[in-house]
Amino acid sequence: MQLSTITDKVRNAERLTREEGLFLLTHGELLDLGECANIVRYRKNPDPRITFVVDTNPNYTNICNIDCIFCAFYRHSGEEGAYTHTVDEMIRKFKESAASGVTTILLQGGVNPALPFEYYVEMVERTVKEVPGVTPHFWSTSEIIGMAAVSGLTVPKVLQRLWDAGQRTIPGGGAEILSDRVKKKISHLKGSSADWLSVMREAHAIGFTSTATMMYGHLETNDDIVEHLESIRALQDEHHGFTAFVPWSFKPGNTPLEKIIPHYATPMRYLQMIAISRIYLDNFDHVQASWFSEGKKTGQIAVHFGADDFGGTLFEENVHAAANFVNKSNTEEVINLIRDAGFTPAQRSTTYEILRICEEPQAA
Repeated sequence: MQLSTITDKVRNAERLTREEGLFLLTHGELLDLGECANIVRYRKNPDPRITFVVDTNPNYTNICNIDCIFCAFYRHSGEEGAYTHTVDEMIRKFKESAASGVTTILLQGGVNPALPFEYYVEMVERTVKEVPGVTPHFWSTSEIIGMAAVSGLTVPKVLQRLWDAGQRTIPGGGAEILSDRVKKKISHLKGSSADWLSVMREAHAIGFTSTATMMYGHLETNDDIVEHLESIRALQDEHHGFTAFVPWSFKPGNTPLEKIIPHYATPMRYLQMIAISRIYLDNFDHVQASWFSEGKKTGQIAVHFGADDFGGTLFEENVHAAANFVNKSNTEEVINLIRDAGFTPAQRSTTYEILRICEEPQAA
């Protein structure tokens, strides 16, 4: 196998095989990966724009019973610091966020078996009714599986109830690495790769759109990464329900896994992940760079390695903060970061409709 043959396939818009993807990730030079990724990026999104969303990521509970060893956020019921907010409390928080310009609320928490299914349905119904200016981008696949367990309903019926309540999009959290070899080590109570894919498949069949995510930088190999990309690419062929792919690196602080993986993945590894995902995921329209999880400068470089989106403003975020990793920004800074990277910023919705183009301010 030769790299030139693989890169020629990329230039000719031919789909790579899993073996070719692994070879490219393992043997490709970073700048060559970036060049190929940008070819795909501009084929998919010809305009020299980088999109962003004005969003926030609050949590309704940190009580969780699946004990992932990469997580510093969760608590068991009765432990110090454990909490669950009422629907009223969350709606008040949503209204405050909407008043600040937020258009997307990405809501996730722990898998808390004490919460009845009606809690989740009410959260969606009231958000749609009382905070109509925001999109309820709620619940990871693990939470949806938990809802099925407490309600006695099947996952498709849970999803249909959420749809009937007014929800239309789902975040891609809970995937980590879609390799059961890895999942058995870092999240053995969370379910298999097939469980995550099944929830997404059922959601897309109903009409939901979602993101797909990947958390790397722990116990995975290059082969596990390509297995992950192959799994979501195959699912995307079925319904085209994924709006974007979002990779980020594992943050070890305060986690049980910190003893084994004490260091962050490097910025170079992140650029590899952005580039290989943009090349391999030929049926995804968007790949998201992350100023938040990787640092602002790395996020700016990533938009030159195949990414066409800069993620969200994240007015509130608690999961990475629990791992002692904090980056903060605001809408104005995100716009300026995109401009400084050489692109035109464009604010988008949850589903990637352009809401406004942020033109350069006129000189006085």
